[in-house]
Amino acid sequence: MRVRGKSRAPVLLSVLLAVLVTACSNTPPPPVVSTPASQPTTPTKTTSQIVVGVDDIVGGYNPHNLADSSTVTTALAQLLLPSVFRPGQAGEPVLDENLMRSAEVISEQPFKVAYEIQQNASWSDGAPIAVEDFVYLYEAMRDEPGTVLPAGYRLISGIQPGEGGKRVEVTFSKPYPGWQTLFSNLLPAHLLKDAPGGWKGALAGSFPVYGGPFSIKTLDSDRGEIILERNDRYWAKPAAIDRLVLRRTDQPGMVAALRSGNDQFGVARTDETGLKLLGELGQAVRLHTLAQPRTANVLLRPSGSLTDDRVRAGVAALLDRGKLIAEGAAGGPSATLRADAQVLPPSDAGYKPTLPAGELAAPDQQKAEQLFASAGYTKEAGTWRKDGKPLSLVVASPGEQEPYAGVAKELAGQLIAAGVEVRTINPKSRDLFSTLLALPIGTAGQPVPPDSAGNVGVDVAVVPQPVGGDPASVLASTFGCRPGPEQPESSTGAAEPPDSATTRVPANAAAFCDRSLQPAIDAALTGSTPLAEALSALEPELWRRHTVIPLFQLADTLAIGSGVSGVTPGPPLAGPFGSAVNWTRGSR
Repeated sequence: MRVRGKSRAPVLLSVLLAVLVTACSNTPPPPVVSTPASQPTTPTKTTSQIVVGVDDIVGGYNPHNLADSSTVTTALAQLLLPSVFRPGQAGEPVLDENLMRSAEVISEQPFKVAYEIQQNASWSDGAPIAVEDFVYLYEAMRDEPGTVLPAGYRLISGIQPGEGGKRVEVTFSKPYPGWQTLFSNLLPAHLLKDAPGGWKGALAGSFPVYGGPFSIKTLDSDRGEIILERNDRYWAKPAAIDRLVLRRTDQPGMVAALRSGNDQFGVARTDETGLKLLGELGQAVRLHTLAQPRTANVLLRPSGSLTDDRVRAGVAALLDRGKLIAEGAAGGPSATLRADAQVLPPSDAGYKPTLPAGELAAPDQQKAEQLFASAGYTKEAGTWRKDGKPLSLVVASPGEQEPYAGVAKELAGQLIAAGVEVRTINPKSRDLFSTLLALPIGTAGQPVPPDSAGNVGVDVAVVPQPVGGDPASVLASTFGCRPGPEQPESSTGAAEPPDSATTRVPANAAAFCDRSLQPAIDAALTGSTPLAEALSALEPELWRRHTVIPLFQLADTLAIGSGVSGVTPGPPLAGPFGSAVNWTRGSR
């Protein structure tokens, strides 16, 4: 203790002397200055942001509606909505354990699947993700027109809840090997089931709540921008970045934004010019072709005059399919994805052309004339007529959407030049799929008159059709009849309801139903016949019906700049957005 006291004496003496000197001085003491450098500091947080250039952001966002099919709709579904299964790296269905504890077949007779949902899985408003979301999606897919691949949902005979809604038991009327493709992109039933506009209005303008790793902060259709932020209510792994921006751009704009670093990557439909511009960026940008789960098709619907097989075949013979494909693909990546099969898309590993040799290879005016003549038509003053009435067709495409509008215009020009009257309409996409293509159609050669709202039936449609997933479900959804009791066939093979000899409600956008083919379609859907065997028998018949004429598979170009890490092309037909939680900003 004495050693410590002795050592402090000089210090105390120095302090006393300093006080005395200060007291005798007229100069005030220097102010006390804090030294920030000696204090711990907290750096200012900078929001991490990735900007993506896209074609457009306008339109509905329901991934289950054909009318809303687009790259942005697919992206938002992956970012904002929960799914039971998601595509693995090779495209195989993989259980999403963020949402599910399990999903398994628990009975073969009857075929039954049990789903167990994570207890903490909830929508961003706190409502649990539960059995009612499964029921809502099932009922809509079963009943509503214009849905994406509804065939599997139409096999469901009942849904039973358990464990407070966190266990879902789904019973099917028949075995369904493709059951793992169901219940992707669940929707919030508690907000949508009684919402104004019903199913048609679901997600028409935005999302009411979220069940994925991101949420929408701003959706500005005028500016062409959607700003997404990390969903703080998400119960699983949070996104590595704070913000993701989807920004509308054209091809030159996307190239300029990638060059400057304003956009970290872009995913958009490109034509020959766009591909050239992107190629000029060199090693700074990596380019990938992303095949989409959609093909562009021409539908010759068996309605009115086209109910007659000979007239449909004659119209098909007038078409220059090569020019239609060239118009729609425009030299972009779709040009290499020519669709020459009815069910499997060109990007599928098992794809092979099934188009009969010589069929639709080039316009065949002589064949068309023979077919029209056999159906009772004669060409008068350059126009095909029967009983004094012209052969007149309504050709539709969804709004001004490309590539469909451009293909429809080219198709109409070809038919007009060949002597067919054409009326071209471009209704809004949702009106086309949910109303016009769902109107009752004539089955005895008689057109159905306009409905109470003045809507007219569509004879020819240029539209997207879904592919991928379970091919048997694609087959049944595109060509299958509406489920129900067996019905007599018409002379053209189209089913006629017992209470009507002239009209029927279509089960698909093509209005195709042939009871003679239905057993083979059902056998493929339920797995009693191997898919390859079923397609071998069915594809020639489907081509012979001249109802669905595939053109090409849609494809985007993914252009990845050097300022982002973790972005990949993703699984087949799924695209890059499924891995967005792992994306980070990298140095340029």
